[in-house]
Amino acid sequence: MIRVHNPFRPAYLHVVRASAWYDLAVTAGFATPWTYVLLHRLLTSMGEALGLGALPPVDPMQTLYANLMGSVVVVWAALRIVRPVPVHGLLDGVARALFAIWQGYALAQGVSGLLWLFLAVEVSFGIVQLVPWWRVRRATPAGIQHTLPRSPRSGTAFERPDA
Repeated sequence: MIRVHNPFRPAYLHVVRASAWYDLAVTAGFATPWTYVLLHRLLTSMGEALGLGALPPVDPMQTLYANLMGSVVVVWAALRIVRPVPVHGLLDGVARALFAIWQGYALAQGVSGLLWLFLAVEVSFGIVQLVPWWRVRRATPAGIQHTLPRSPRSGTAFERPDA
């Protein structure tokens, strides 16, 4: 088990990268209209087989929003795979909290129960990426700014010192 207590330790960057690989694997199929139709069929079949309900029929507006979400998440995942830095985990954790809120809202509106599987992963990665920041914030009353390493190249916070 990897213990992640500080966002500036290498173990935290492993979590950031792992969440990115998950995002890439799960959302790549949403990125194009052609792959989305195939993924939609697969998810509908899974939902029906598991008794969680089918997805609504595909329509052009739904496809557009699925493609937009898939494209943005694939690019965001690629950044975190190629150049994971602590702030990427913080921002990804915030994004996952937002995704979880909207997924919970959709579930309350009666969408396919298949969404519970995605919600569980969003919440899990969100917690694992946000709790270390909360701990650092609690440990330094003046705020986290004093604990941020500076990049020798740019002098900016939130980057790995060796970047």
